[in-house]
Formats: sequence, C-alpha cells, structure tokens
Amino acid sequence: MLTINKTIEDGKALFTLDGRLDTTTAPALEKELKEALPGVSELTLDFAALEYISSAGLRVLLAAQKIMNRQGEMRIANVNEIVREVFDVTGFSDILTIL
Repeated sequence: MLTINKTIEDGKALFTLDGRLDTTTAPALEKELKEALPGVSELTLDFAALEYISSAGLRVLLAAQKIMNRQGEMRIANVNEIVREVFDVTGFSDILTIL
C-alpha cells in the first residue's frame, strides 16, 4: 500500500510517499505525477515514510526525472538506508538528486 500526499504551489510540487512503491502502487504515482507536472519547475519527493521501492517504482522515478530535466529540477529527500541501497546498486544515485 502507498499513500501519496501532494502539495503544489507557485510551480513547486511536493510529493510525500508513505508505504511501498512497487508494481501494485507505481501506476498510481505515475498518474499523479503526470497530472501534476505540467507547469512545475521544482519537484521534491519526500521518502521519509517510504519503506520499499521496486523496479516499477524506479521506472516511474526515471520517467519523472526525464520530464523534470526539460522543465526544472527534481529532488528526493529523506531516503532511508533500504531505498538508498536500491539507488546505489541500480546506479540511480548517479542519475537522481538525493538530499
């Protein structure tokens, strides 16, 4: 299960994710991002409560990063050790801006 809370104001979007970003929940995040990103120049994803990320979740992040490369910047905040390890092993640490 994944809970997505979002705040969009003055071209800045904050998505707070709580739970698991996997094959079941990734489509919901993808839909939310696609709807929210037009007109956004700064995207922050807060992973403080994200417990797990799968390859499906990584694919959604990569798609969002590609969009944000064209229109602004994307940052990921509060990454725990489990998610950080996935980013390191997959090479996503080199692609994403992780705070």
